Amino acid sequence: MTTTRRNFLKTTSAVSGGLLMGVALPGNLLAAGTLHTPNAWVHIADDNTITLLCARSEMGQGVYTALPMLIAEELHVNLHSVKVQNAPPAAVYVNALLGAQITGGSTSVRDGWEKLRIAGAQVREMLISAAADEWKTDRALLKAHEGFVTGPGGKRASYGHLAEAASKLPVPEKVALKDPKDFTIVGKRTARLDTPQKVRGAAEYGIDVKLPGMLYASLEQCPVIGGKVASFDASAAKGMPGVVDVVQIPDGVAVVAKSYWQAVKARKVLTVQWDLGAGAALDHNVVLKTTRDAFDSIKALPIGTPVGNAAEAMKGAAKVVKAEYISPMQAHAPLEPMNFTASYKDGKILLIGSTQFQQGAQGAVAGALGLKPEDVTLQTTFLGGGFGRRLELDFIVQSAQISKAVGQPVKLVWSREDDMTHDFYRPLGVNQLEAGLDAQGKPVALHFKVASQSVTQRAFGLPKETFDPFMGEAAVAGYEIPNTQHDLHIVDTGIRVGYWRAVSHNMNAFANESFIDELAAAAGKDPYQYRLDLLANKPRFANVLRLAAEKAGWGKPLPAGHAHGIALMEGYDSYMAQVAEVSVGAQGVQVHKVTVAADVGHMINPDTVEAQIQSSVVFGMGAGLMQEITMEKGVVQQTNYNSFPVVRMYHSPKVDIVLVKSTEKPGGIGEPATALVVPAIANAVFAATGKRVRKLPMTAQAIQSA
Repeated sequence: MTTTRRNFLKTTSAVSGGLLMGVALPGNLLAAGTLHTPNAWVHIADDNTITLLCARSEMGQGVYTALPMLIAEELHVNLHSVKVQNAPPAAVYVNALLGAQITGGSTSVRDGWEKLRIAGAQVREMLISAAADEWKTDRALLKAHEGFVTGPGGKRASYGHLAEAASKLPVPEKVALKDPKDFTIVGKRTARLDTPQKVRGAAEYGIDVKLPGMLYASLEQCPVIGGKVASFDASAAKGMPGVVDVVQIPDGVAVVAKSYWQAVKARKVLTVQWDLGAGAALDHNVVLKTTRDAFDSIKALPIGTPVGNAAEAMKGAAKVVKAEYISPMQAHAPLEPMNFTASYKDGKILLIGSTQFQQGAQGAVAGALGLKPEDVTLQTTFLGGGFGRRLELDFIVQSAQISKAVGQPVKLVWSREDDMTHDFYRPLGVNQLEAGLDAQGKPVALHFKVASQSVTQRAFGLPKETFDPFMGEAAVAGYEIPNTQHDLHIVDTGIRVGYWRAVSHNMNAFANESFIDELAAAAGKDPYQYRLDLLANKPRFANVLRLAAEKAGWGKPLPAGHAHGIALMEGYDSYMAQVAEVSVGAQGVQVHKVTVAADVGHMINPDTVEAQIQSSVVFGMGAGLMQEITMEKGVVQQTNYNSFPVVRMYHSPKVDIVLVKSTEKPGGIGEPATALVVPAIANAVFAATGKRVRKLPMTAQAIQSA
């Protein structure tokens, strides 16, 4: 952020008439009664209801519980007295770590850790000041606790009673935050606040939205992403039951009907001629070759600062080890396919649905329809999975364009096949590593190279030949090697790429942790001890490595046919080690158990931390063992879960977790385990079979041919 903290707090706390200037509050929140807003996040109603306007989308990661915990701690109230509403698009809700109102990058807690505690403390102190003014009492004699301010002589006033007066007071420039040793909420295992409404079916996801007079749309898009409509015949579709209209928008032809199924059936009888465009030449094998060729044809951008002289040290090495690793394209494949509801009327539009990027959605729709951003109202629902896919805005803009074309509220729903074949795919990555070992097998030099496509160039216009920090994640491992060089080669393969859970940690951790295992094998050393010997001055790395190995029983006898693999990584300011226990049979890899040791700094809710690790392990297993996206003549070959399988219950291992108690700043936990489980499994497969799989996924065929 370019502003000072003081100015930031001042601008985010401006009030007018009890309501925040420039922020349109959700209608269902305003309907609750007279509302007072001491700052942009905390709102208090006359009935003493406290509401957190949550600026991060809830997609299963637990922000509807973790972020209210920060507020409740500083307000000295019971967590269950804090309600949660999604914040509207507004500059005040920008994620300082990402530069926009975005949920992603495992940043929700890291961004909110201090910001929301300050917000809660501000409100607490303003309520105390309001009570002191009303009672003509020294504020030092007053105390805020459990929704009330109390004072001498038994004086007592609710937060709701004091809120209006408090909202008119100057915002304190400095507030005292609780010492972590005094926390009563933060750091405690807490049941998620959103679970009850999800269990009883009351939680609203984008696909659940209903508006009066709402129609449904199904969109026929070009089988080649980027292709355009040349011509179409909708006569048969228009005669189908329930069909209201058929409209063309830039991305295709939409059938609008009274029900979703009617729209889908009518869509099947459309006749569309396509201009396939340049994308028709894309093939996954060509993409791989183009990416691999980038090492020789595209300028290298340094990742971090070189240490020593790797090239020179390599010349004097007793042994040189080289390897190449390939991570294929991936689809996001969330269980809730893309959908959004739009209602256009009289130059204004209401948008309701699942998004990770509120400001982007508002701006993109305004631009597409020729509106002012303030004429675009956005309400965010729960997300039935995101993983980075709902950072994209295509389906939101489509819903708005269709609603404007028909002049009625419309819910656009993609089919699973639409979702799989029109994604923004995780880019293919190629890593080439070379290391020099001394006579004892210890690495004296390492040259790490990665070539891939930049999502940031595509999504945010990062200039070419500019380093993309999201591509260098986990490239520089924690091991102490005297001479190192890390290079990035950014290549545009023509694929429509997007951020995917754990982003480049996936390809870089797979490469680094597989390669360090290869070095251990070349040196004739135990993979765990080999790593530990390279971490003498890296205590957080060494600690989680030891904990994971000890908990997994590293070095102890395993059932016949079982083997262990180990991997280590820092990602999102969290330190993690994993040990995978696997067996390999004719049907491929069976992962029996994954042991995880994680140091995520100061935890808000350990229960959610564990849940995120478990879900990330399962998610990462899918990419490591069974998933890839391939293209032929520009058409994605995987269309549903039968050809892009996901990890099911019977595939899922036991996940044994050790959480390190820490006073360090919070790290992110929604993503790192996804990247790390893949090399842990790959290393276990090598231990079990003697075969090193360097190209994912690790199918039975890939292992057999390794």
